[in-house]
Amino acid sequence: MTQPALTIASLLSDPRLVKAAGSWLKGERYRLEDLGSCSDPVEELLRRRDAFDVVLLQQGVTQPEAIEALRTQGVLLPAVVVGEVSGRVDYHEAEVHLPQDQLEQIVYSLDAAVSRFLRLGLSVGREGSESGGSGATPVPWRLPNRLQGRLGYLGVFYKRDPSLFLRNLPAGDREELLRSLERGYRDLLISYFKDPAAANQAIESFVHSAFFCDLPVNKVVEIHVDLMDSFWKQLRLEGHKNDFLQDYRLALLDVLAHLCEMYRRSIPPDTPLEVPLPEGIAS
Repeated sequence: MTQPALTIASLLSDPRLVKAAGSWLKGERYRLEDLGSCSDPVEELLRRRDAFDVVLLQQGVTQPEAIEALRTQGVLLPAVVVGEVSGRVDYHEAEVHLPQDQLEQIVYSLDAAVSRFLRLGLSVGREGSESGGSGATPVPWRLPNRLQGRLGYLGVFYKRDPSLFLRNLPAGDREELLRSLERGYRDLLISYFKDPAAANQAIESFVHSAFFCDLPVNKVVEIHVDLMDSFWKQLRLEGHKNDFLQDYRLALLDVLAHLCEMYRRSIPPDTPLEVPLPEGIAS
């Protein structure tokens, strides 16, 4: 069954990012509206709040005061923040971060943003609107209700789009996505021991994409081994010790644990856990 379309408010201001995002958000699943070219993108988003399901933000472009205005008026949308993975929260705790050099993963980040928003139970209007003031967001508009009701995304974790699975992509798109995933994995390795907050965001970004594109576990291991081999050769050429690289097995275990948890959550609660034995095999 075809999933409902997501209407995306893009607050990206860099023309290169706007073009790249548009090139990947094709087809009937996404309706991308460019608000970044408006004189006041946030005001436009506030005015047309009913029209959008997700927001694309560019890190460092939207002023903190404008973000605070969205929160104060109870307008919290599932969000993908394009920019550096630094461990910082730009909008709300359910946002998904995506580096600029990994926009090939944007379709997966958008699905992840909706899933994360609903899973964390983020209440639109929880900050500043439940007091019942004049600026309060009407309860029927609040996005957990709206997304579940209008879009039917309550079960988004187990409603992945098979057409976006890595194995089903055209060869060129598949190679681009794999290279993007390798860059993301490299980011999380670099920050793993020196910046835990940034590493956690990088792990989340990688795992979300891996889950929604159905990346095989053996491919995750292959990416890890190839990068470790590359690091080992580079350190050897530069005359540095490289025995500490074995510690990065912890990063691989961390990623696989996060990915397993994603799959665990993807099982509908009414799905029987017992798997019937094949015919001829006694229990």
